[in-house]
Amino acid sequence: MDKVVPSAAEAVADIADGATLAVGGFGLCGVPFALIDALLAQGATGLTTISNNCGVDDQALGVLLYAGRISKTISSFVGGNKELARLYLSGQLEVELTPQGSLAERLRAGGTGIPAFYTPTGVGTLVAEGGIPVRYDADGNVVATSAPKEVRRFGDTDYVLETALTADFGLVRAAVGDRHGNLVFEASARNFNPLAAMAGRVTIAEVEELVEPGEIPPGSVHLPGVYVQRVVVVEPGAAKPIEKHTTRPRTAPGTPAAAGDETTEA
Repeated sequence: MDKVVPSAAEAVADIADGATLAVGGFGLCGVPFALIDALLAQGATGLTTISNNCGVDDQALGVLLYAGRISKTISSFVGGNKELARLYLSGQLEVELTPQGSLAERLRAGGTGIPAFYTPTGVGTLVAEGGIPVRYDADGNVVATSAPKEVRRFGDTDYVLETALTADFGLVRAAVGDRHGNLVFEASARNFNPLAAMAGRVTIAEVEELVEPGEIPPGSVHLPGVYVQRVVVVEPGAAKPIEKHTTRPRTAPGTPAAAGDETTEA
């Protein structure tokens, strides 16, 4: 029952070329940086990643993109990653775009053994009708597009069928974990982490604090250890960059907060 491994390098050692990874995080919040860096050093290539946004340029999963290790990503938002756009439009990366809520539910469904579900999200758009570019060639021509999905009417509303997602490995980050793999996430760092963990056949959790079994009250467990196979301890303050550092001008005490047009971005 002791799932703790000595290092991130050992935790990812058996991730093979061509593996599919479900990776937690939203932007740079709750990202398993240590596991990603260990995977970069390990050398696995031809990876398929399932994540909200596949990193931010050369950070998070972006480091694997820059190294040419990812061949396909299943993501919701890719607009903040210039390297992803370059690889996608030059035919070096396959991209499957999925609405954010549908992506979350596809992961959850995969983790609970539900093969597919109906949702109104995407009805009447290319999400349901097909035709979203999935792959380009080196000259910028579309060579593969998304297929049409089944649409079915329930009552007076149309719904599109979305299939579940599972992965060979789940990579997640938690604030607290115990030796049995029970995890607690900090605030918004919870985001896609529990879902990615559920979808992975082998889930690896990097945790900032390791406690003994029983020290986490049962009602405080965000993800039970049944979904986690490996736990590795990382430095609490390590690798927590800010994606967009936004500030406002200082004001005198008691002055109302500045309006949006006074906000500056560093």
